Amino acid sequence: MKLPTLSPAKLKVLAVLLPLGALLLWVALRTGPMAPIPVTEVQVRQQTLTPQLFGLGMVQARQLHTLGPTVAGRVQTLRVDVGDSVQAGQVLGSMDPVDLDARIRALEAAQARAQASVQEAQTRQHFAAAQLQRYAQLAQAQATSAESLHLKRQERDVAQAALAAAHQELQRTRAEVAALRTQRQHLQLIAPQAAIVTARAVEPGSTVVAGQTVLELVVPSSVWIHLRLDQSAAVGLAAGLPASIRLRSRGDAPLPGHVVRVEPHADSVTEELLAKVAFTEVPTPLPPLGELAEVTLDTPPLPPTPVIPLAAVQRQGLERGVWQRTADGLRFAPVTLGRNDLQGNVQVLAGLQAGDTVVLHSAKALHAGARVQVVKHLAAAQPSAQPNTQPKAAP
Repeated sequence: MKLPTLSPAKLKVLAVLLPLGALLLWVALRTGPMAPIPVTEVQVRQQTLTPQLFGLGMVQARQLHTLGPTVAGRVQTLRVDVGDSVQAGQVLGSMDPVDLDARIRALEAAQARAQASVQEAQTRQHFAAAQLQRYAQLAQAQATSAESLHLKRQERDVAQAALAAAHQELQRTRAEVAALRTQRQHLQLIAPQAAIVTARAVEPGSTVVAGQTVLELVVPSSVWIHLRLDQSAAVGLAAGLPASIRLRSRGDAPLPGHVVRVEPHADSVTEELLAKVAFTEVPTPLPPLGELAEVTLDTPPLPPTPVIPLAAVQRQGLERGVWQRTADGLRFAPVTLGRNDLQGNVQVLAGLQAGDTVVLHSAKALHAGARVQVVKHLAAAQPSAQPNTQPKAAP
């Protein structure tokens, strides 16, 4: 059969179309929908993982003293200001006693009169007792009548009753004087222990009611962090764990500390566990109460296991796993994960072995059998193909 001959014009068209088609095919295979998906890979490592816990906390004080009067009155003096250090027993201020001193002097005078009355009643009682004894002797000698003896016995009883009443009056005046003196002492604001003044709520001349706060004191050694940790990410939380505390006002300078205790009650609304974290050394200057702090806790190292980055973990339906390149192509390998650290690494308890290679990042969503091209870095303009695939924390 004779093949048709092509005209020179058609040959020229073919000469243009064939390279163009080949170019289009090459472009489609390299950069189009049929192009391999760029991916980065990572090797599974056998290593010891040291999990860390992270949470936000607030500076609080275990020993916070609020000083104020027990009765209404006017502030007379304040000898300290915010930031001052005070010692136990130091007088920090006082309230105006108004007429309290005059009432104390009046009661002291009444107490002196009651004391004199007691002495007089004792003298009368002693005299009445002596007279009764003398008349009793006379009655035995039949030198006086029984009626006179009875009268002297009555006089003795009356003297004893008067003495008892005088003693009760003296005790009453003593109690009233002691109560007013105690009330007078309560008009002084005295530091219960060594502390730092953190608040001065009123100024001299201000009128305050009973129980109103005038000064607030904080014991520096009692300052700690009230820490909150997400329940799902608090595995290993226990008293004694070392802590690194970053105060918002101190920048990146971490302060050492430790977990004092884990609170027995959790926050059911925010689903958080609560703990108290103390400073190893009291910060200077003292951080303000209510300041936010970022706390990182170090838990004990775990036994060596295969470890991969959390970013490599994908979710297919209800399964979590990773993408692996095999001789048969790309496949999804389910894995059982353990605990993770704050550097983004997680234990693989089942599904992978040390030395296996898995996909870390991909330019597009992957599927079984997809063509991939391993690169060192993905282009910055390429979108991430792993939205919401990184687990919050391993169970």
